[in-house]
Amino acid sequence: MARPREPELEHLFRRAGFGASEEEISAYARQGLLGFTAAAARLVNYSAVPDDVDAFIGRPGYVGITARSGFAPNANVTDARQRWLFRMVHSQRPLQEKMALFWHNHFATAYLKIAGEAGDTEAVRMLAAKPSEDPAGARGQLELFREYALGNFRDLVVAVAQDPAMLYWLDGRTNVRARPQENFARELMELFTMGVGTFTESDVYAGARVFTGWNLTRRGSGGAQRFEFNYNAAQHETTEKEFSFAIYPGGGRTIPARSQSSGMEDGLDLITAVAFHPATGPRLARKLYAYFINEVDPPDTALIEQISSVYYATRGEIEPMVRRLLLSPQFRDPSNYYKRYSWPVEFVVRSLKEVGSAGFSVNDALTPLVNMGQQLFEPPDVNGWELGPGWFSSGSMLARMNFAAQLTTNQKFNLRDAFRGHVNSPEDVVAHALDRLTPPEYNSTSYGAIVEYASAGGAWNGSDAQIATKASGVVHLIVGSGEYQFI
Repeated sequence: MARPREPELEHLFRRAGFGASEEEISAYARQGLLGFTAAAARLVNYSAVPDDVDAFIGRPGYVGITARSGFAPNANVTDARQRWLFRMVHSQRPLQEKMALFWHNHFATAYLKIAGEAGDTEAVRMLAAKPSEDPAGARGQLELFREYALGNFRDLVVAVAQDPAMLYWLDGRTNVRARPQENFARELMELFTMGVGTFTESDVYAGARVFTGWNLTRRGSGGAQRFEFNYNAAQHETTEKEFSFAIYPGGGRTIPARSQSSGMEDGLDLITAVAFHPATGPRLARKLYAYFINEVDPPDTALIEQISSVYYATRGEIEPMVRRLLLSPQFRDPSNYYKRYSWPVEFVVRSLKEVGSAGFSVNDALTPLVNMGQQLFEPPDVNGWELGPGWFSSGSMLARMNFAAQLTTNQKFNLRDAFRGHVNSPEDVVAHALDRLTPPEYNSTSYGAIVEYASAGGAWNGSDAQIATKASGVVHLIVGSGEYQFI
């Protein structure tokens, strides 16, 4: 007999993580009414949980990786993608990885451009290097996002502005006083903070001048070399910069002329101004609301205002915003369940967690992910990926269905073993599959079609051969269905 569903917990782990195994759900379900609160607290307070997931790469009992000539996620982009997928599947800090994915889209930075200018190895280091494993202690952009996942937004923006991958991606390394480069200043205002319609073209040019001298240098020698942010005072344009919006608390709109040696303050002043602009808090609140609560229906304006108020009251702390969202009545409202289109990466990781992954390599998910429309470390442009229904076309949906077939075929005998004890009838198999995979409720026609498949092919006897075929087939139908694409 299938265990009772735990809709609130399942919802929490899909939204604040990437789904959960039956064992994880059951552990919190045993706490009764306190289970949801305890699970939410553990997800948010992840700093109390060991960040040791990388130590399990390559071990039995975990999803596999494919190492060609040694596993080098600090230097090889394929291996870097494998490591991040492995982390999403097995991390005891799923909300940290979920927020890193959120910031990866928000500050969209792509590998190919950086590799074309700095070389493949350096591009991977800039995007994915883990300092403890890098000979020069380089920290990749992903590690930056993991560090600031629920941290202070203003501090995150400063760190991104000084991040080598971003300085290559938006050409900050070439921003000098004789030729101010506008790319970063534009995206800082338009995409990273305030949003469209809050600034003028003259603001973009002033912002470019603000960041002149925010360049890169290469430090160290031999294998210990790395790219680092460098404020090049000699290349800073020192005159005053006027904006159409307030830069300072008193309403002042002009960054004063400064000496070259103190000119870095220009950029810090502008970042602080745009981070706490009246449009930035609501914009972040809307993005987080769509990410965690509902992107299908019109947003709850009262909750958006509350989350925005939390942002300003805490001077840009993200953790209280996310905590407030997860503990809100709106989050727990069943009408908001399954009101988010799963990103391809979310779909793949959830499938691996719920279907099973022993004997499967995350490397074998990389090409399917490309076909679904999402390649880690390769957003299509500065806007990031097109979210919501933009993920779905006939080709991308076919890719999801094909991945469901690929995974369930791989897991056929693991599923046979997992379904033993739930095979009294075709309906029993379907019930256990629905419980294991946590999709939304199917309508009678769709449910009937799944039961019809499970019942087809002769009398039910519950033999190992029958279980192996029917369990994997039912799971394939569910994971490849339209309903399963919502989280």
